Amino acid sequence: MFGLRVVLNAQVPEDLAAVTRMDVKLGHRMRPCPDVLVVDAAAAEDDERTFYTPAEARLAVEVVSPESEDHDGKTKPSRYAEAGIAHFWRVENMDGSPVVHVCELDPATRVYALTGIHHGRLTVPVPFPIDIDLTALPR
Repeated sequence: MFGLRVVLNAQVPEDLAAVTRMDVKLGHRMRPCPDVLVVDAAAAEDDERTFYTPAEARLAVEVVSPESEDHDGKTKPSRYAEAGIAHFWRVENMDGSPVVHVCELDPATRVYALTGIHHGRLTVPVPFPIDIDLTALPR
């Protein structure tokens, strides 16, 4: 989802950055690697890092493939929620087009609540104003 990272980086506030290929340390021996992660810019600028903490992460994105459906759709989201990452997106392929399931953390229960399913265009106000033409993302 290189294209999604690029589009997000064009829209993030100056204090945030979208990254790929970096783990988020959720606990002892638990370091999943989201497909895209939006983190504090100061943390992203540190080239010595091998992971980010949940406190540094604002948004975790998983792109679901047939091989990763259970892990990316069930296991990882529940772990991100338990760790306190406020926003989670699950991106799925529907007939060749991306569909984004947007979730927000309920802080009382530490469970994600689905706030929208986006086809064609993704427009959300949190974690920062985002407007993405999903049909223009490279596949």
